[in-house]
Amino acid sequence: MNIKLIAIGKTDNKNLQSLIDDYTKRLSFYIKFDLDIIADIKNVKNLSESQQKEKEGELILSKITPTDQLILLDENGKTFSSIAFSDELQKKMNSGIKTLVFVIGGPYGFSDEVYKKSFGKISLSPMTFSHQMVRLFFIEQLYRGFTILRNEPYHHQ
Repeated sequence: MNIKLIAIGKTDNKNLQSLIDDYTKRLSFYIKFDLDIIADIKNVKNLSESQQKEKEGELILSKITPTDQLILLDENGKTFSSIAFSDELQKKMNSGIKTLVFVIGGPYGFSDEVYKKSFGKISLSPMTFSHQMVRLFFIEQLYRGFTILRNEPYHHQ
């Protein structure tokens, strides 16, 4: 199985980017992982929230194939402990999914079309984080999940 994380907008904080790069490298020892960054939409001041979600949604959907399983990182999604998330990763790997795609949307969430294509929603926390920080938190949780599955000493219970 391959895992892809799609996110809107680049990370402009060098410290955050360094940590994202570190965990991406660590994750590569366990699974093929791609971070796909979609450039920020230009002239958003001239767009309504729904128009911005629609434009971002079109760009997100252009990055997936019909066989990809799309999971949205959404504040209204299901929450998992790290161990439960690792179990969920194992179930996905056992199910024969070729590519599991997680998506971090823009500031207003996802378009209806993206919601329709998704196979579920995950929430990292009821708290709100910057989209740049969510990338780091999520990639770290993926890494943690794989160390749990391998019984490696990274996660402490």
